[in-house]
Amino acid sequence: MAARMFSRGVTSLIVFSALASPSFAGGLERGGYNIDQLFDTSSFSFQSGIIYVTPQRKLTNARDTAPADGNLNNRSSTADDTANYTIPYIGFKAGFGDAIDCLVDYSEPFGGHSDPGLNWAGANNNIETEIKTRNYGGTCSYRFDVGPGQLRVIGGGFYQEVEGFKERLVAPIGPPASAIYSGIGRLDLGDEAWGWRAGLAYEIPEYAFRASLVYNSRVKYDNLTGTVDLTEVPKAINPANPALGVVTPVFGSAEAPDSLELKLQSGIAPDWLAFGSVKWTNWSVLQSVPFCPTSTKGLVACTSGGATELTSLDLLYRDGWTITGGVGHKFNDQWAGAVSLTWDRGTSQGYGAQTDSWTVGVGAAFTPTEHIEWRVAGAVGILTSGSSGVVTQNGVTFGDDVSYSFGNDLVAALSTSLKVKF
Repeated sequence: MAARMFSRGVTSLIVFSALASPSFAGGLERGGYNIDQLFDTSSFSFQSGIIYVTPQRKLTNARDTAPADGNLNNRSSTADDTANYTIPYIGFKAGFGDAIDCLVDYSEPFGGHSDPGLNWAGANNNIETEIKTRNYGGTCSYRFDVGPGQLRVIGGGFYQEVEGFKERLVAPIGPPASAIYSGIGRLDLGDEAWGWRAGLAYEIPEYAFRASLVYNSRVKYDNLTGTVDLTEVPKAINPANPALGVVTPVFGSAEAPDSLELKLQSGIAPDWLAFGSVKWTNWSVLQSVPFCPTSTKGLVACTSGGATELTSLDLLYRDGWTITGGVGHKFNDQWAGAVSLTWDRGTSQGYGAQTDSWTVGVGAAFTPTEHIEWRVAGAVGILTSGSSGVVTQNGVTFGDDVSYSFGNDLVAALSTSLKVKF
């Protein structure tokens, strides 16, 4: 009798562990990869949701450390670096018999938007940079009895698109030429590629226990193409530079990182669920991404600091680690809630502003009928302090154009989702 009472109290929370998870992670992490809907116990479910994130990273003590190409130290030494963003999700899950479940979903796992603007001392490094991804996934699992529970074998693939741009001040332009030219250069890029995932999960529904380990592969953007637009920089600045005053087609290559995530959850008392996760993300695959004129493709290798490099997207990340823990509670047949704490290791290594973050999330789920579930969650966190300056990697120097620091800043997020199941 006690076991059945325990089961009734917690089984409705078995897919609850993502409820209080909005956070601000390192690298280019946005929504990440999330296949929790695959574990939904209903035969069919449709879920749609959105997360709104407001990071408040402010750069201070900015100084132009390469004034020879135009001294910007008369501009502001502070800048608001981050921009608000949204993360959408749409998923449809179907069960086939007692053993097979499949999920098709749309998400935006990676991205970034830095927008300090033109009027700061580091405009020669960055005015605005934005990266977006669109991910179309298909994942299935097969489950069978093992011991007191079921073992689930997971596999799938996804098609991913990336696009982005970066603007920076290539050359400050004074009057009268400033009436015609802004001096701003722009890089545009885009590509698409495939990835795959594989994993295992073990579930004991009676105790709302689930342990899952899922690996998501790298996505190799081997045909990253775009343009470098320097039409706002007059040719007269350097007549020997063929890229000035024109739009130059460019190419490069990059990889979206692979990741490995362990998730655990278990009922701990009637109507109570504990959950946690540990995720490793291989952000170190993104260092400096060089772009070279398409006219040199196949003739000379396009390498960071190489003879044909026209521009680059410099990230210099280290691997990311994200650890989350929390508890959920079912208050009655309609309402449940959860609270979580997340630590994310910063991916910057002396260049950039991505330091450790700590985030507290709180959420609630309302189930007015057995077919509808509405979730709302919020999070608030701290982006820890640090500084950015000169870094040398593989004999190439980065960050010698601007230095800056930043204090402990706030980040907040709100999310909502609606699930229809039958």
